[in-house]
Amino acid sequence: MLELRAIHTYYGDSHILQGVSLRVEPGEVVSLLGRNGAGKTTTISTVVGFVPPRRGEVLFQGQDVTRVPSHRKARLGMGLVPQGRRIFPTLTVRENITLAARNTRNGGWNLRRVFEIFPILQARLDHRGDQLSGGEQQMLAFARALMTNPRLLLLDEPSEGLAPLIVAEIGRIIGELKTQGLSILLVEQNLSFALGVADRVYVMNRGQIVFEGAPAELRAAPQVTHKYLGV
Repeated sequence: MLELRAIHTYYGDSHILQGVSLRVEPGEVVSLLGRNGAGKTTTISTVVGFVPPRRGEVLFQGQDVTRVPSHRKARLGMGLVPQGRRIFPTLTVRENITLAARNTRNGGWNLRRVFEIFPILQARLDHRGDQLSGGEQQMLAFARALMTNPRLLLLDEPSEGLAPLIVAEIGRIIGELKTQGLSILLVEQNLSFALGVADRVYVMNRGQIVFEGAPAELRAAPQVTHKYLGV
C-alpha cells in the first residue's frame, strides 16, 4: 500500500530524515514511535507531499508519488488526520465533515457510515467546531478524513492531549477501521496505545529507523524502549 525507500528530507539545511525506509501493507496498522524531534511528523509530511524529499522514493499502491502534489495524493486515496486536529472552528460539525467529501456513492464513506462509528457527532451536527471537546474534535478530524474515502489513513498523534477514556475510544475506532480493510500509518508517542493497535512497529531516532518488528518484539526489547523512547 505504502512504501518509503531511503527517504532524505530537509528543512532548509537541516537534514531531518536520513535514509528512512518503511512500509504499510494493505489492511495493516503500522505505528511509528519516537521522542519529540525524532522526525515522525516530518515522515507524515513527506508522505503527503507537504515537504518533498530531496532523495528517495515514496510509493503508493505501487505508483511512484514522490513528486505528486498533496491534493493529487488525496485524490489517489491518502487521508490525513493531522496533529492538533486542525478542524475549522467557525464551521459546524456538518460543514467540517462534508467540506472534503469525495466519492460517497457505491458503498463509500458517507454521513450514515460516519455516524455509525461516531454517533456523538450526529448529536452535535449544528455545533461549531470550537464548541466541541478535545475528544469530539479528534473524532471530527477522523470523520472529515474518512469522507475523502481514503485507502490509506495517516494519523499524526491522535491521542495527544486526550483523557484515557477517549484514548481508549480512539483505539477502538482504529480497530474498527482496520476490520473494514483500511490501511493505517499511526505516528505516536503513547507507547501502550500504539502497541495496542499496531500489527507492526517502527521506532525512529534522529531521523533514522532504529527498530522494526511486531509489538511483542518491542515489548521484549526494554533496551530499545529505554534508549529511544525513555520508558
